[in-house]
Amino acid sequence: MTRIIALTGKTGSIAIQKDFPPCSLIIRGLAMQTCIYLDNNATTQVDPQVVEAMLPYLTQYYGNPSSMHRFGGQVGKAVKTARAQVAALFNSEESEVVFNSCGTEGNNTAIRAALAAQPDRKHIITTQVEHPAVLNVYKQLEKQGYTVTYLSVSRKGQVDMMELEASMTGNTALVSMMYANNETGVIFPVEQAGAIAKEYGATMHVDAVQVAGKIPLNMQDSTIDLLTISGHKLHAPKGIGALYIRKGFRFRPFLLGGHQERGRRAGTENVPGLIALGKAAELALEHLPNVKQEKKLRDRLEKTLLKTIPEIEVNGGGTERLPNTTNIGFKYIEGEAILLSLDQYGICASSGSACTSGSLEPSHVLRAMGLPYTILHGSIRFSLSRFNTDADVDRVLELMPQIVDRLRALSPFNSDQAEWLQGREEAVATSK
Repeated sequence: MTRIIALTGKTGSIAIQKDFPPCSLIIRGLAMQTCIYLDNNATTQVDPQVVEAMLPYLTQYYGNPSSMHRFGGQVGKAVKTARAQVAALFNSEESEVVFNSCGTEGNNTAIRAALAAQPDRKHIITTQVEHPAVLNVYKQLEKQGYTVTYLSVSRKGQVDMMELEASMTGNTALVSMMYANNETGVIFPVEQAGAIAKEYGATMHVDAVQVAGKIPLNMQDSTIDLLTISGHKLHAPKGIGALYIRKGFRFRPFLLGGHQERGRRAGTENVPGLIALGKAAELALEHLPNVKQEKKLRDRLEKTLLKTIPEIEVNGGGTERLPNTTNIGFKYIEGEAILLSLDQYGICASSGSACTSGSLEPSHVLRAMGLPYTILHGSIRFSLSRFNTDADVDRVLELMPQIVDRLRALSPFNSDQAEWLQGREEAVATSK
């Protein structure tokens, strides 16, 4: 954990004391136990360099970037620099970058702007495995008269482009598809989908929240019209994001008010946040050539678990995936029990999207993949970052066989009972 102990000098210089590990379990305000953080698809550690870049704009450079005076003007210049840094991550023009508060706002804005651009078209195509920030918007739009086609995915989590093309009509306003799935890491053919959308005059929207900083983006040569990222997924703070809007796209703003963001997103800018996002984008671009190290750690984690623990499988394995993500199903035990056991050792992982973790329902992503009951309820996602080490993976590999053996010994289910439960679940699903 980084602790700020001084803010001094005319330039707002800072002193940073790194006297706690970046990931600690806090009890009554004290760092009690260092944790191993493997839940980076939920959120990421803010990079110390990002903290250092944003702090002066919380303290000394607090002017409004829209003000006419020089005090605000210097902040406006910093905002311009941050926009250029994000544009470099997108490989886009600076004018195509709009800052906002998060991925949810970006997705909502993009979807509604796309529909406003073609108000006479009432058909939308998306997938069954999108993030709730997208799916819940479409559920609402269905109540408002729109027809939504939800593309299925294969057992490996892949989207069928033939199904997409067969679903397109002259009434299709929007094709909306995530770049990579947040739970499995499976990468979707968004550029191919965008090309199909263009043939029918539809807009292509992509939720790229999980992709930024993990695989290269190239919006200069893209079929995508609208693309969303979120700062807290690439080592910036929560509460800041960005939306790419292709030059020439007929965009109607979601938030109305002042002239900020060229009239495309009203409201005084979150200057410290967007300075942080700019720095995080710069660091992410620098780190891209080294992402193979995260993949190396991920692959070692997967392969060793598959060797040492019987009756497990990688959900989405054998397909193109994000280099940092693995989703592993452990048969005959509950994923929540695994997570609680890992948590006792200070290891952070997840059983799916952080935005649905309060639900007792199995993951909608894994359900859509048609996974059997035995895998569906015992799946865990490990998602790494550039701050993870070989020692982190070693510790997980040491503990997981013990945890799985213990939980299976306690589990009331065996393979025969699991088959019965699978049949029961399928019967319930059919009756709905």
